[in-house]
Amino acid sequence: MGKKINPFLHRLGIIRDWKSKWFNINQYREYLRKDIEVREYLKEKLKKAAIEDIIIERSSNSIVINIHSARPGIVIGRGGTGVEELKQDIAKKINEKTELKVNIIEIKNSELSANLVAQSIAEQIEKRLPFRRVLKQAIEKTMQNKKAKGIKVAIAGRLNGAEMARTEWLSEGKIPLQTMRADIDFAKYVARTTYGAIGIKVWINKGEIFEEREN
Repeated sequence: MGKKINPFLHRLGIIRDWKSKWFNINQYREYLRKDIEVREYLKEKLKKAAIEDIIIERSSNSIVINIHSARPGIVIGRGGTGVEELKQDIAKKINEKTELKVNIIEIKNSELSANLVAQSIAEQIEKRLPFRRVLKQAIEKTMQNKKAKGIKVAIAGRLNGAEMARTEWLSEGKIPLQTMRADIDFAKYVARTTYGAIGIKVWINKGEIFEEREN
């Protein structure tokens, strides 16, 4: 089962937390639709800001959106104008009479984020760099961090403009997909090239998480 399901979903509620933190039976569909629209808008608007994750928290009178970015300066803008513009656009999409807060959280170790590694690989492939060199450099950069226990990268499509699509993958270290306490970060991304779409998948093992027991 570990190889047939998203590693994040497989560990949800065990060592992973939900990305939308709220509960409302009566307005569940409406809130879910708005969350999806906000995430899609932010990912499109902040393409160059290296967005790792977007966490949305709702309460009875406020909405808090936490944007995790490796380039927070691009999101914030000069004098905070970028954040104010985002708040206005998000408020129009949500259309609710509640207080809206947008927090920008900086990601310091981008090489440990599967999402950011996948985005970096996609950017280089779109620039027509040889895919094997790109994958090897991404793996080496991640494994230089002591917290990384393993990484696997899979890439599929018309690689280097070949007529027939195929799948290639490289890995280093351990990726225990069925160990529930293993902190596996997973991401999918698509590189748009002149030859068509190339799919990228990245798995990063950050070690094991154990529950803290009281003495």
